[in-house]
Amino acid sequence: MSSPLAIGAVSAVLRNLLDNGMIEAGVTTFGPVNVTAVPPDTIDLDNPDEPPRLNLFLHQVMPNAGWRNAGLPSRSAASGERLTNAPLALDLHYLLTAYGRADFQSEILLGYAMHLLHERPVLDRAAIRRALDPSPLDVSMLPPAIQALTASDLADQVELIKVTLAAMGGDEMSRLWTAIQTHYRPSAAYHVSVVLIEGAKPGVTPLPVLSRGQVDNTTKRDRGVVVNPDLLPPLPTLFSVTPPIEKNPAARLGETLTIAGVRLAGSGHRVRLAHRLLTTPLDLGPSAPNAAGTRLTVGLPDDGPAQSDYAAGQWALSVRFTPAGEVNPRETNAVPLVLAPVPVMADDAPLGLSKISLVRDPATRRVTVKLQTRPQVRLAQRATLMLDTFEASALARGAAADPLVFEFPATLVAGPHWLRLRVDGADSVLIDRSGPAPVFDPSLQVNVP
Repeated sequence: MSSPLAIGAVSAVLRNLLDNGMIEAGVTTFGPVNVTAVPPDTIDLDNPDEPPRLNLFLHQVMPNAGWRNAGLPSRSAASGERLTNAPLALDLHYLLTAYGRADFQSEILLGYAMHLLHERPVLDRAAIRRALDPSPLDVSMLPPAIQALTASDLADQVELIKVTLAAMGGDEMSRLWTAIQTHYRPSAAYHVSVVLIEGAKPGVTPLPVLSRGQVDNTTKRDRGVVVNPDLLPPLPTLFSVTPPIEKNPAARLGETLTIAGVRLAGSGHRVRLAHRLLTTPLDLGPSAPNAAGTRLTVGLPDDGPAQSDYAAGQWALSVRFTPAGEVNPRETNAVPLVLAPVPVMADDAPLGLSKISLVRDPATRRVTVKLQTRPQVRLAQRATLMLDTFEASALARGAAADPLVFEFPATLVAGPHWLRLRVDGADSVLIDRSGPAPVFDPSLQVNVP
């Protein structure tokens, strides 16, 4: 693979090919020909002493469709560790332009250049090495940019560089020259493919597989591929997790969760909960599945330590256990679980939590609400309180155990209001769906003074 210098190396090789080709073809009718690779707007068109010129301009770099998905993924999704150096595959689009002041100079130069590239549709490795090798000159005598291109490794990449005449219509050509903001000159478009740029950082290459499945201790033979006569996933898989009332959008501390999946039969089941604010997941269990291995239940704690261990918001739930007939434990896929915050509406002596407090300032008429929650709202979380249609964000706190403080404007009218608390996008459960019809939970109604 090539280094990041490969794009510049391709331009240098093409310029060298055109420069040598003009000399070998004997294009000396109107004196020496200058071959450059600069933006067209930097060429001085008003200088009468400017010699005839061929200019190669890289106007677009696009991903190569055939190589863009090769070598993916390059990093581990779990740890971010580099696995491979995925190649950056690029197609280069050039504009070859001829400049001349006398009649037919531009046409003659463009004809020779296009014929030269037509005869050399592939830049072979030897040509690339000759173009980038400064010998017999000393490398230090060359400009710094040319010195750097000698280390591009362009000749060593897997794919050869192919040069193809590209079709560019009048509208596209007009837009391109308008963007360049200079006068149009006879031009031809070329497509150069493919340039492969790859890093050289250490990766991870797994060892070859010696066995598939369990190995018999006597025969030392592996179990081989296991075929299941159904359309279900071949490995232990979770489908969903639901609170006691399935229609509730979120679970709460103290509730029992029902986990549905397939191939959950085995032993040592432990439910694992991961959250973005926790460095290590929380384990619950043990819990045993039903006989079919499709369902198991687990209870969320609601004691004192749980108030600080857990956090409202979205969790990732998985199950770790040893499947039936196997000796090594497995961990299932993760399914989302939303844990709702619970506003403390009455004093909770066992947990040391005080009930909600609402105070209106006699002078400003603003309403201050102090509220504790189960579980605690962490300092890194965003909390919002809604009283009917009025909404306020929590003020800054010094510790997670401190109550949340909200300030509502004076326009908040006195009287009963329905209370909703939102933490990291998870709302407290306001609707009671335990009956035949949904109703608002009466315990979440407050009286604003």
